[in-house]
Amino acid sequence: MYEQLFSPTVQHTLDLVGIFVFAISGALLAVRKNFDVFGIAVLAEVTALGGGLFRDLVIGAVPPAAFTDLGYFLPLLATLLVFFLHPHVERLQTGVNIFDAAGLGLFCVAGTTKAYDYGLGLTASACLGLTTAVGGGVLRDVLANEVPSLLRWDRDLYAVPAIVGSAMVALCIRYEALTPFTSGLAVVTAFVLRLLALRYHWRAPRAWNRRSTVVEGD
Repeated sequence: MYEQLFSPTVQHTLDLVGIFVFAISGALLAVRKNFDVFGIAVLAEVTALGGGLFRDLVIGAVPPAAFTDLGYFLPLLATLLVFFLHPHVERLQTGVNIFDAAGLGLFCVAGTTKAYDYGLGLTASACLGLTTAVGGGVLRDVLANEVPSLLRWDRDLYAVPAIVGSAMVALCIRYEALTPFTSGLAVVTAFVLRLLALRYHWRAPRAWNRRSTVVEGD
């Protein structure tokens, strides 16, 4: 009999917290892009639920929780909060970055543990944790008419912090050391790495000895 790593209540709480902070991130970007209230709601929903929907479909957790649990409508609450209480325009980017980093950390851990709970191996679980963490952000950027940060060399590390967080969870599972404390440590590690990447502009390397004359951004 397969035993879940976390109780359904703990897993559900991780999902909801991640959904809320990612929804804040998407809503703040929508405000910065001057979207109307419907656009804010759409971007909040997509950012918060995109990666989780993909994860649930892959592991066979259908219908996805986003369509069966009223708690997953938290992005609508985030929309209202941001619509009325968003910070001054010049401070919006900082808010986007902080909430996005928080969601990245929470989702890479929640995604990895849920994938493993549904019977995937450690490597596959970590990969799905990464997808859970970055999927909503990719969809958010596409809808906001931006090249996803995940694909741009001139943007600070985005996927790497999620990879580190997911790998930490997988290693903890492998050595039977996964606890609420170590899970929280993985969340904080991914969160801090993302913020440090933003602060010090850490970026992934491009192709070795690249000498292309193509204009950046093409």
